Amino acid sequence: MNQHRQRSRGIQPSLYLTGVHPCSYLPGLSARTLFVDPLATMDGLLYERLLGIGFRRSGSHVYRPACGPCLRCVPVRIPVERFVPNRSQRRNTQLNADVTLVERPADFDQEHFGLYEAYVCDRHPGSSMADTIDAKSYRDFLIRPWGGETLLLELRLDKQLLGVAVTDCLPGALSAVYTYFNPELAKRALGTYAVLRQIYLAHQLGLNYLYLGYWIEECRKMSYKNGYRPLQAFIGGRWREYVRGEPIDWQL
Repeated sequence: MNQHRQRSRGIQPSLYLTGVHPCSYLPGLSARTLFVDPLATMDGLLYERLLGIGFRRSGSHVYRPACGPCLRCVPVRIPVERFVPNRSQRRNTQLNADVTLVERPADFDQEHFGLYEAYVCDRHPGSSMADTIDAKSYRDFLIRPWGGETLLLELRLDKQLLGVAVTDCLPGALSAVYTYFNPELAKRALGTYAVLRQIYLAHQLGLNYLYLGYWIEECRKMSYKNGYRPLQAFIGGRWREYVRGEPIDWQL
């Protein structure tokens, strides 16, 4: 891998660029990925700054797509103080008014793992993610220590576990890492509800943003991220507001 160095806002961890590999999101396309040195000392403040310039965390790896002319992976975030739920999101909140949010530390829990396994096998059948699922891969992906704080936000109906939203807690923001839920409860739209609860939690904590990771217009599984307003996208080296119905040149 080729070594690079980031010189933004005083952040100077070493960065490494991978060779060309198949795109994880869009079939038939190739990709390259820029990784922060895994031996660099990471904490919540540094990671939040990296989020602010388009990076993302998976397990203990902090990365950003670096695919040359392809700019389809667009980092997006919600400014929580100005968030206004639409009609569908208000209905979702009412539908799940009986659901309780329980905050848990990022520790391994067999009940969580069982739900995660059921979710992955239902939503990603035949994928490498489903084929290699075990307790170790679960830990490495979602609860492995990375230098900052992560919470597991349980969605419970009485004592029944409905879902878990894995959320990074940063000085000025929350970052939605991954959400999994009971695939038999599709009518509750628990993925939407988990995002709404993270928005409300960030607002209660006096934080500025909820980061949602990357949005790709052509990727159906990411289309939900386009449903929250206002939505900001990191384009051309700065955050810009996405205006509903307005065509955007992501190449800016």
